[in-house]
Amino acid sequence: MDDPYPSVLLTAFVEQPLSFYLVNGLGILALLLLSGLISGSEVAFFSLSREQIQESATSDNQRDKYISRLVMSPKRLLANILILNNLVNIFIVTISTFATWKLVGSKDAGGAVIITLTAVVTILIIFLGEIVPKVFANHNNQSFARFSAPMLIFSDKILRPISWLLMSISNVIESRIERKGYNLSVNEINDALEITADKEVVSAEEKDMLKGIVNFSTLSVKQVMKSRIDIMAVDVETDFHELMNQVNKTGYSRIPVFEETIDNIEGILYIKDLLPHLHKEEDFEWQTLLRPGFFIPESKKIDGLLKDFQEKQVHMAIVVDEYGGTSGLITLEDVIEEIVGEINDEFDDERDVAFTKLDANTYVFEGKTSLNDFCKITEVDSSSFEKIKGDSESLGGLLLEINTKLPSAGEKIRYGSFLFTVVAVDQKRIKRIRVFIDPKKEVAVKDFED
Repeated sequence: MDDPYPSVLLTAFVEQPLSFYLVNGLGILALLLLSGLISGSEVAFFSLSREQIQESATSDNQRDKYISRLVMSPKRLLANILILNNLVNIFIVTISTFATWKLVGSKDAGGAVIITLTAVVTILIIFLGEIVPKVFANHNNQSFARFSAPMLIFSDKILRPISWLLMSISNVIESRIERKGYNLSVNEINDALEITADKEVVSAEEKDMLKGIVNFSTLSVKQVMKSRIDIMAVDVETDFHELMNQVNKTGYSRIPVFEETIDNIEGILYIKDLLPHLHKEEDFEWQTLLRPGFFIPESKKIDGLLKDFQEKQVHMAIVVDEYGGTSGLITLEDVIEEIVGEINDEFDDERDVAFTKLDANTYVFEGKTSLNDFCKITEVDSSSFEKIKGDSESLGGLLLEINTKLPSAGEKIRYGSFLFTVVAVDQKRIKRIRVFIDPKKEVAVKDFED
């Protein structure tokens, strides 16, 4: 009868020299420690706070400089850590298997030995190579990152070709998932809204509101804001009585205040702050009531602006261009109107309506009407003018882009199924435009008629 496995292992254990156990034991132990260091570094680096990263970037310590360099490319850092960790774990399994074969022989390494080896190595890797170092690194992330940074810098140079390959594959998959997931979701929702509206399950107003919600995150401040020429603002040098006259005429609850030019906004005057001072004389220093202005860039999305309005508890923002000049103004009401439609209060003047509908296919618009509003009113796709509008966001600006010069009154400009007729123009801008939409007629992109 053959000897059982315990006796085989005992005999093999006695026959092997001491150096065999020292070399293999120390090798496995060193690799387990290295595996733990690598696993812990993943938690340490990716749990660093913004303040800790900023501290590393400004530090003179070489290890902190390594940390700053590594976190600049998080995808490459993660690929480097994963490749290195898997290589070390493979070495642990290989050395363990080799040592087992040397002890019992490859032919005698039956099921019990293989199961025992797998269980022991798995427990060691999970406990010493994963759990313990990650728990420690989570509580000491900065010191752990400093300790492991030189090793990761060195391995990054060695493993960069493999990291680059993995990152390239990851970027391709990620870009396809993002593009497909986002675009399809928006299109499917819009299609569903059209189908639902056709079945009269929802009203036209409800459909417009749902579309506003779907497209809310795609709109920029520049597409929604009131342009600078339409801003009602007062000079900081205005005396109190003249200020009150302007306040009474406009009916606005908040008014921007500028010094010399509208590009230099000093602050925002809240009309409610004036109420306790209505009896004051002409020399009253109302400028002391100004509140700080909230300034935002033209490219900011209105969904992000809505969050800013909520957090800062303000209702008005001054839009600035790339040079710091005042480009326009946007209010909380303007943002909400992109979802619920026009909001008119007791101070809104019906004469300020920016368009008139003459018949089913003919409109008269103010040149300052935003393209976003024009597309909503005429129910055309907002991407219809994307290729030709350039930097313009108003209907008048669109015609300047198409025509490349300021047209004269009565001049007609064709684009697609649109026939634009300039009704009124001054020396600086197009003031009023008649628009005829013929959905059955597709003409050249650019066709001018006298």
